[in-house]
Amino acid sequence: MLYLLAAHAGVALVLPWWGRRLGRGVWFLAALVPLATVAWAGAQAAGVLGGVPVRESVQWAPTLGLTVDLRLDALALLMLWIVGGVGALVLLYSHHYVVEDHAREAALLVAFAGAMSGLVLADNLFVLYVFWELTTVVSFLLIAGRGMERPRRWAARQALLVTAAGGLAMLLGFVLLGQAAGTYRISAILADPPRGATVAAAVALVLVGAFAKSAQMPLHGWLPAAMVAPTPVSAYLHAAAMVKAGVYLVARLAPGLADAGPWRPMVLAVGLTTMVLAAWRALTETDLKRLLAYGTVSELGMLIALLGAGTRTAAVAGTVMLAAHAAFKAALFLTVGIVDHRTGTRDLRELSGLGRREPALYAVAALAAASMAGLPPLLGYLGKEAAYEAFLHPPMPGGGWLLMGLVTGSVLTVAYSARFLAGAFGGDPPEGGTSPTAGRLPPGFVAPAAALSVAGLVLGVYYPAMATVARAYADGYPTGPDGGYDIALWHGLTPVLGLSALTVAAGALVYAGTRGRLGEAVGRLLALPGRVRAENGFERARSALDAVALWLTGRTQVGSLPVYLTVILLTLAFVPGTALAAMGPSLGGPRLWRSLIEIPLALGVLATTFAVVRTRYRLTGVLMAGAVGYGVAGLFLLQGAPDLALTQFLVETMTLVVIVLVLRRMPARFTPGRTTRPVRLARATVAALVGVFAATLALVTTSVEHPPAVSVEQLRLLPETGAHNAVNAIIVDFRALDTMGEIAVLLVTAIGVVSLIRVWTDGRPRTPTERERERQREQKRERERERETPTRAAHWDEPQEKWLPGADERPGEERSVLLEVVTRLLFPSALVLALFLLFSGHDRPGGGFAGGLVASQALVLRYLVGGRADLGVAIPVGPGAVAGTGFAVAAGTGLLPVAYGEAPLTSTVLTTHLPVVGTVKFATSLFFDIGVYLLVIGVTLKLLSGVGVSLANEDGADREQRDEPAAEHRREGA
Repeated sequence: MLYLLAAHAGVALVLPWWGRRLGRGVWFLAALVPLATVAWAGAQAAGVLGGVPVRESVQWAPTLGLTVDLRLDALALLMLWIVGGVGALVLLYSHHYVVEDHAREAALLVAFAGAMSGLVLADNLFVLYVFWELTTVVSFLLIAGRGMERPRRWAARQALLVTAAGGLAMLLGFVLLGQAAGTYRISAILADPPRGATVAAAVALVLVGAFAKSAQMPLHGWLPAAMVAPTPVSAYLHAAAMVKAGVYLVARLAPGLADAGPWRPMVLAVGLTTMVLAAWRALTETDLKRLLAYGTVSELGMLIALLGAGTRTAAVAGTVMLAAHAAFKAALFLTVGIVDHRTGTRDLRELSGLGRREPALYAVAALAAASMAGLPPLLGYLGKEAAYEAFLHPPMPGGGWLLMGLVTGSVLTVAYSARFLAGAFGGDPPEGGTSPTAGRLPPGFVAPAAALSVAGLVLGVYYPAMATVARAYADGYPTGPDGGYDIALWHGLTPVLGLSALTVAAGALVYAGTRGRLGEAVGRLLALPGRVRAENGFERARSALDAVALWLTGRTQVGSLPVYLTVILLTLAFVPGTALAAMGPSLGGPRLWRSLIEIPLALGVLATTFAVVRTRYRLTGVLMAGAVGYGVAGLFLLQGAPDLALTQFLVETMTLVVIVLVLRRMPARFTPGRTTRPVRLARATVAALVGVFAATLALVTTSVEHPPAVSVEQLRLLPETGAHNAVNAIIVDFRALDTMGEIAVLLVTAIGVVSLIRVWTDGRPRTPTERERERQREQKRERERERETPTRAAHWDEPQEKWLPGADERPGEERSVLLEVVTRLLFPSALVLALFLLFSGHDRPGGGFAGGLVASQALVLRYLVGGRADLGVAIPVGPGAVAGTGFAVAAGTGLLPVAYGEAPLTSTVLTTHLPVVGTVKFATSLFFDIGVYLLVIGVTLKLLSGVGVSLANEDGADREQRDEPAAEHRREGA
């Protein structure tokens, strides 16, 4: 199962690359993955339907209880067939339908199929939630497209907000449910369901998430709005797959939680209300896709009610309807796409006579609509018969109302099925109206919809196959008063048969009543619920939330950085400070120093800190702050932490360089403030409080005796990592998952910072005055180049040779032969030192982070001396490629052990013999450290390109204006 999910992810990643070469043929390649899913599920069917589920489990973080648990049982098997079978047909259909962005759309649809497959296979609540949100994200991308059309952006945002908000509520329910059960494994929870008030709250939250995902009223508005997406997206996500996620979750948890307090009232009330009202609304729609969308909402309500009722017969009915709905609704959506493609419209008021012009398409649509209406011998009829049978024996008191709601919704379903069929294909061909596109329909265009329609007929006639799947799932419920009900085309002359006949007849009458003059009056009556539109309600709710946020922000975000810092620092001083003061007597007296040499070093740090406060120059303040950092690094060294001290030294140095680059664009002196004496006194008080708290906390935490359990165990396991440096072993082995998260955050932060800087320096619109100044500067540079002569007199103090490539980017007065020579000599030595720290980090102070900082500083030196051209010569690879390669190496090293059956991020000590070198022993975590090394270099280069290069572009222009008199004087002297 893991390999199946990995195949989806891998193909989705390579499809954009293959799409540029295959064009439309990429759809055939994409369809292979869901077809493989169907084939694999079929190969497992015999054992699964025989009561032996397939299980897989991967220990991700065993000590934290994080495992990837997968399980294939009868319900998951049916969902895999739906996801894979419908997905393959939709991808083949897209070969004819999609006009552009073939690779992107195909990759996203395959990615969605993989996320949906992972969702139905998950046997862990957290794993299920991860795949649940993946379907939300991919759905957003598919609905929004490239984001060029406002209706698609609006619909995508609505779908994302509603389903993601429901998912957050569901996540809280999962946490409560898992804590109450003592496990997060779904099969274990269902085997021994917990009870109590906590479970009742968890059930309510989980159902809210399921209702949002399956578009139950009043959270249904996102589904009709999503009909602006292309037809393949509507047919797959919004008919067969994504909207089934909530239904699947209800079906998955119902065997164990149907008896929990709020379960049955919620699923039955919400499901049947949605079924009736959405079917009513479908009768008012004139757009074929929106008509089918509201029909989908209605049928999802019926599925929620059936699969959540908690009885065996209802489970049989729900299982059959789950398969039937996927087949007939996807077929109808694909049919609407063909109608739109042929006629250019989906408005049933403009369509006429299409059934005579396209009889094959008409037959496909008629077969699917008949299954939707519940006509024999189709699969939809079998599901409706089972549903009536289930609600004749109600799962809770007041069952008469439940049966009435089900019958009413079914009657309206028959009516809007007839409305769809007659509106899309009825009437006579117009003489001068809408005309079809010339030429015959390609057989491959109609074949996917035809296959789905015929599937409903085949599974209805040969119902034993469907009955086997339904029984395998429904046998997990206790047998009710109806006995062991099983699906069949003929059960004799029963009340259910009478209800079915009554439903069809009443539905035909309702449809007939919507035509002609009577239909106008009925139409006005039907339109009454539509006046309160869910889309409008969503927009009003969003606007109200924005207004509340604006009001709250206006009163808390006053626009003053000192106020924000004061609040943060006071919170920091008082909240933990109060707890520290309360614990003071039990902590004992802190040790002020361990060695007398710490005293002058600490006094130096205090004196430098005071100098930082008193200085009026920015550069002086930065240098003094760096000196404070160096002093603290010295204290680390005295405390026996050379790795920490080394990292502190390097980080302080790099920080100084980056800040100095920024200071080039700022005034030399701090901007004088106009603060009053009380304000200055308040600031000093806050600073003193924070300083006292930080100093006390540092002294106390270094003096308290800590239990040695963790450190002793790490030292005991140190030989297994092949390391002699415990700090580096913790970073790349014991706590490698933390390091992985930290470097990911570092990479994302660097990208964000550079993007913001470049948007401001390069992407902001230039004013007319700025454009005129740029034009004048360019003209002036051109005149200077023309006036330059090769016989220009040379001064003795001007460098005449270029020691480094690109050094001539700097003006003569900014160049230094001494600095160029030193850089040429130090650069290789710095790189050797960086590599030494990298490879020796497992045995002595160093590691990938420290080595990366040293190499980065060498590259920064090349930039400061030689400019961008010289930096490009030193490292001819883009910063993004370096950082991305580093992250890929680290992640790949962490995931590689999974292929060998080990836990992720597992390290192994390898020993090899080289002919000249001899025996070499190293740990595979070294490659993880190499990834960190490369990522640090790439991030530094990325920050340098954003902060340094972008500022240099503007600084050069300003320098020209400042130095114009000096330049003129030099030209006169020459």
